Amino acid sequence: MSATIINGKQIATQLNNETAREVAGLARDYNFQPGLAVVLIGDNPASQVYVGMKVRKCRELGIYSEQHILPEKTSQQELLQLITKLNRESIIHGILVQFPLPAHIDQEAVVAAINPGKDVDCFHPENVGKMLIGKQDGFFPCTPYGVLVLLERSGINPRGKHAVIIGRSNIVGKPLLALLIQKTAGANATVTCVHSGTTDPTTITRQADILIAAIGRPEFVTADMVKPGAVIIDVGINRITDSVAAKGYRLVGDVQFDEVANKASMITPVPGGVGPMTIAMLMQNTLKAAKFSRDLRTL
Repeated sequence: MSATIINGKQIATQLNNETAREVAGLARDYNFQPGLAVVLIGDNPASQVYVGMKVRKCRELGIYSEQHILPEKTSQQELLQLITKLNRESIIHGILVQFPLPAHIDQEAVVAAINPGKDVDCFHPENVGKMLIGKQDGFFPCTPYGVLVLLERSGINPRGKHAVIIGRSNIVGKPLLALLIQKTAGANATVTCVHSGTTDPTTITRQADILIAAIGRPEFVTADMVKPGAVIIDVGINRITDSVAAKGYRLVGDVQFDEVANKASMITPVPGGVGPMTIAMLMQNTLKAAKFSRDLRTL
């Protein structure tokens, strides 16, 4: 393997340490604590794990957290009532509703109900719009923002480079395109998005200086799709059956790691790459929301 490993876990730890110092400073200087409310409907095992990770990280960093775990049969009206209550609570600066939601609940209505100033996931149309036009007074979605910070702290400047994103989801692909194309430090790339409607995607991915896989298909990206020396960011995390593994499965990304690592210059592993950055950026967004609420944004 010739590629340098981009250690997302290490970089996330650096970010979390910085967040913890700022949180401690707010407590010391202003007797003020950021707060995050996490809402989970139903008993989806994966969602329970993600919620638990977020709440534990809050506690580690000194951020106040609340868990609101509601039964699967919770009505849309009951959920919206809870969000309205959390919107009004001064100790809560960030609200995160864990997706997916049960089929009887309208996700768009739920997102629209969250106060944009507490929308730390950056799903609300107001924050999405601000991101698209380059405003800094909203929030950036956690995973795409984590990719940008990962590049920056690994010494990779996207300016003038051709970044190719595989996948056009509203959670990763589209917002990542919007962030990378901005005329600002840490971005300013030429960006192409490859998706299911793309004719001959391999011809395009081979042109990428930075190739970002966010398609949700296990080991989709092979070495023949990669330009020699490219930087590879693997956003995917997929569970595949493995009879040899202790749990009967293993986690892989959207990239065939071993063969692509022999061709790339830098690559993120799965796990330990983009994943830890997502929670680190959620913590940063919660801190940002808290500072905005008290007009402490310049600190």
